[in-house]
Amino acid sequence: MVAKRIIPCLDVKDGAVVKGVNFEGLKEVGDAVEMGRKYSLDGADELVYLDISASKEGRSTFVNLVEKIALNINIPFCVGGGITSVDDASRLLDAGADKITVNSAAVARPELITEIASKYGSQFVVCAIDAKVSDGIWRVTTHGGSRFSERELFSWAQQAQERGAGEILFTSMDHDGTKSGYACEVYKQLSTTLSIPVIASGGAGKISDIADVLTDGCADAALAASIFHYGEIPIPVLKNELKKLGIPIR
Repeated sequence: MVAKRIIPCLDVKDGAVVKGVNFEGLKEVGDAVEMGRKYSLDGADELVYLDISASKEGRSTFVNLVEKIALNINIPFCVGGGITSVDDASRLLDAGADKITVNSAAVARPELITEIASKYGSQFVVCAIDAKVSDGIWRVTTHGGSRFSERELFSWAQQAQERGAGEILFTSMDHDGTKSGYACEVYKQLSTTLSIPVIASGGAGKISDIADVLTDGCADAALAASIFHYGEIPIPVLKNELKKLGIPIR
């Protein structure tokens, strides 16, 4: 079995890391560079930095911050938020990011995934999907979860794969920040129908939640924020406990 990954997620607004519940009530929790350095030293496998206000405010992602992050950590990191073109992706990759993630712009124009993957390769492109249940359907949202689109989670994930995405990062908005556990059945369905890795996001509250989504949910990686940002579950402790459960961890 391929080793599972543990990925802290750092939502960035105006250069600071923030966290909320269900994408609302954001509170500042620390410095993006310093927190990234700490997670790198603690044994995180990767980091994800999301400029969560970029799509709403119509501005490009934080290239200068990405350069600083690249100088201070020694693990792969992915950056997203406000990426609407190949040029946007190029600036971030040139600044030191290992991967980029597309979300709102790709929902509006799926060709964006193909364009970036064609230039850099699928391994550089992560398709982030934020979705919540509406009328019994997992509907995809955009602009930091503030707008519903016409797309449905599973069909959109399949299309993203076909267009060249190398990974899917799915966040359940209904679980985000609640610490009530991941939507394991949804991740299992995604993971068993797609051939690319699926990163689970939204709902981590305790070690068993992460163990569940990596086993029952068949996810390739578990992404979390609150439990790491507030020191509730140190990464070395988490990895040790997962190994005791027989889950292959890097």
